[in-house]
Amino acid sequence: MQQDIPKRRTTSMMRFIFSLAFLSTIGLPVSAQDMPLSQILIEGEGWELVSAGYKFTEGPAANEKGEVFFTDVPESKIYKIDLDGNVTLWAEETNATAGLMFGADGVLYGTSIGGGAIVKFSADGKMVPVADGISCNDLVVDGHGNIYFTDHTNGNVMHIPVGGKPKVVAQEITFPNGLILWNDQQSLVVSDMRGANLWNFRVETDGSLSFKQPYSTMELPVGSIESGADGMTTDKDGRIYVCTTKGIQVFDTTGRYCGVVSKPQRAFLSNIAFGGTELDTIYVTCSDKVYKRKLNTKGIRYAVEVQKP
Repeated sequence: MQQDIPKRRTTSMMRFIFSLAFLSTIGLPVSAQDMPLSQILIEGEGWELVSAGYKFTEGPAANEKGEVFFTDVPESKIYKIDLDGNVTLWAEETNATAGLMFGADGVLYGTSIGGGAIVKFSADGKMVPVADGISCNDLVVDGHGNIYFTDHTNGNVMHIPVGGKPKVVAQEITFPNGLILWNDQQSLVVSDMRGANLWNFRVETDGSLSFKQPYSTMELPVGSIESGADGMTTDKDGRIYVCTTKGIQVFDTTGRYCGVVSKPQRAFLSNIAFGGTELDTIYVTCSDKVYKRKLNTKGIRYAVEVQKP
């Protein structure tokens, strides 16, 4: 509404000025150039259905080849999408594994919600616990093998150092859900499903998190105070893509809102990942289906490709 425009502009400007100051403390790239959606959307390219008939899909993750793996959480199954688009069952009896992420070691890691454990999978799909006795939702694995995961039950972000045990590194987020590392792995972003903020943290050398800040404010559905934010990914230029109730909200390297990519169907949008040989296609899990869409940008295998500022 028109009467809200001056206040909104003032708020956006204050957030932008704060972002510039904050980025200077954590080493993220600062660009004065706008990054509108027109830079990444390709005319004539829309959503394409990959596969359907599941109960609830989650956790898309690409391996080194660009093949994409995803879960059907209630069925405790993991599927693989090969480079020709064929979908095959890859693992069963995963104890409601939801989030997935490949590490730099080429191993697939996951959050077993049913088992209360962070797990990893052998090449033949066998599940091995990394840490148990926990509450978990989504995870990210850095280039050194350290794991961060969200504990939505207690409002925490957890860290598992290589060979170590889980410990709390951030607290007091209403419903921490998705999380992702920036391309240089020097900061971590966490989505709040029941709030409007993306929370940004600096990653310290010991794996702890500091400088908690509401880095970006997501657009909310009319009449709601909840974003419905879930899984996230980044592209080679540092944009962050967030699955929300309104669609895929995109933010630039300074936290500014670039726009929203419509959902492929009117259903819950849970997660997103770049895949394919060139990593130029986003794959999204949307309730009972998986879709893909080619973009004019590329993702990164950031567990391997650490980008220096």
